[in-house]
Amino acid sequence: MAAEKELYIGLDVGGTSVKMGLFDAEGELLGQGSVPTPPLINAEGYTAVTEGISKLLDVASEQTDLVRGIGLAIPCPVPADGVIRMQANIQINAPGLEAALKRHCPNATVRFENDANAAAMGELWVGTARGHRSFVFVTIGTGVGGGIVIDGHVVGGVMGAGGEIGHLCMNPEEERSCGCGGKGHLEQYASATGIVTSYRAACEERGREPVALDGPSDSRSVFAAAKDGDEAAWAAIDTMCDYLGRALALIADVVDPEAFILGGGTSNSSDLFLDRLGAGYRRYAIPVTQDTPIEIASLGNEAGIYGAAYVALQSAEER
Repeated sequence: MAAEKELYIGLDVGGTSVKMGLFDAEGELLGQGSVPTPPLINAEGYTAVTEGISKLLDVASEQTDLVRGIGLAIPCPVPADGVIRMQANIQINAPGLEAALKRHCPNATVRFENDANAAAMGELWVGTARGHRSFVFVTIGTGVGGGIVIDGHVVGGVMGAGGEIGHLCMNPEEERSCGCGGKGHLEQYASATGIVTSYRAACEERGREPVALDGPSDSRSVFAAAKDGDEAAWAAIDTMCDYLGRALALIADVVDPEAFILGGGTSNSSDLFLDRLGAGYRRYAIPVTQDTPIEIASLGNEAGIYGAAYVALQSAEER
């Protein structure tokens, strides 16, 4: 007798949209959808999500009672006790949303996960990290996030701060404040915003005007300038690689992972910086970890839905 089909849903809750993915237990994507992100604090908001799930299942001609798990990737720390205490870019009542999802899909477990941690789990399930048991995922975008995976499970931490590598203090002499209020954090140098800041400073040192930039995190234009031979752009890239390489070396001293996996929008320009980053890492790493590979993530913007579904699958199996 054939085993009953099991379905898993991954929800990637962003500031503007909730991206949805429907998967089988092997990680095959069966359908995708999205809804505008409502305030997830009342019945109206919950219904927007559950109706989106209904449409996702209808399009794939699948039944609600086959859904065994729903995972939600959210942009805030998720503590070990599951009680979300800090929210930045979304409004969410986690217990209320969880109850609504369980009413809608009564056979499903529901699990919340930090979005960077979820992306790491997506890469583990079907992406670049597949086959690894331990690795460190680094997402480089407007900020720097991370996900640490040990023995196939993401490390969230007691307060949900596991993997917040963007807030490693790399320069205690820094005068500018990080978005969190601290100073000299990795995010200030290795993020897209940090690259632009370093580029502007390098241009000022050289007495020249920067290229046209579309906002404070337009690292794409900085990388394009580097391709055109802009010395200030290369100086900014070198700053990024030095700080990030040193941070990865410190992380390797604690975690000793099988690999580092780079994701986020900035990783799309890895052809310009990956060799320099590797050199920076080896410069600071102890001999036994110098050969740890630094690889590029493969799932792109879909990593969140894959990872959210995978942590839901893990939660269902544990239950």
